[in-house]
Amino acid sequence: MAAPRLRPCVGRLLEMPLALGCANRVYSTSQDFAEVLRMPRKQLMKLVFPLQELERHLVADSRSDLHQKIFEPSLEDILRAESFFTASARNRIEYLSSAERLDHAPDLRLPEGHTKKMNFFKVGKYFTLVDMPGYGYRAPEDFVDMVETYLKERRNLMRTFLLVDSVVGIQKTDNIAIEMCEEFALPYVMVLTKIDKSSKGHLLKQVLQIQKFVDTKTQGCFPQLFPVSAVTYSGIHLLKCFIANITGNLKTNSFQIQKSSCQLELNT
Repeated sequence: MAAPRLRPCVGRLLEMPLALGCANRVYSTSQDFAEVLRMPRKQLMKLVFPLQELERHLVADSRSDLHQKIFEPSLEDILRAESFFTASARNRIEYLSSAERLDHAPDLRLPEGHTKKMNFFKVGKYFTLVDMPGYGYRAPEDFVDMVETYLKERRNLMRTFLLVDSVVGIQKTDNIAIEMCEEFALPYVMVLTKIDKSSKGHLLKQVLQIQKFVDTKTQGCFPQLFPVSAVTYSGIHLLKCFIANITGNLKTNSFQIQKSSCQLELNT
């Protein structure tokens, strides 16, 4: 993903490549969370809960700024969530179709979460992920008609995920997506990508700046950020658990869906 643009999508996150070695970072070498659970405890927690790792470097009075305990499922919850994202004969994960306009979109009753087209991926019988075009200079010419109409009129939309490059933070073009979600009163989540690309100090600075923006400049954004890496798989398991939870497919003891604060597409 190009640095100066933001992509409101989650489909790519679920297809991220597995990690390959680099001695000074923690990696998940498999999407199988059962294997991840066999890692040493410190490495496991760093991989699954990257915000907790960053929090350790803050002074005590500032630790609550990251809101990292709003969604804090148990490892058992995360393990259960993996089953929704594991393809099998009984749980097919498949590409459905592409659409350039809302009237081209498939008539789905599954939850949709948020590239020249909107690409629809069915995740078993549970929900549908929609990979949408990015903002900025590479956006398709009919971007406004395509994306704005979809976000405004799609009735079974549960949640929009805005992918922000954590190396550069929120850019001017990112505000297009944020303002759109705020204007349409769409509940959304900020997913911070490429967290393996920065030093810990730079990443912490960017995360705190983005968190402050969410706290002071937004109303519909979920207060907890989700930092992830496609290289190390850090944060991905937690994000998948969050998706399983907000679509109503997984109940956790630590977090309950508030109907007023979440809108992926639901079965009715």
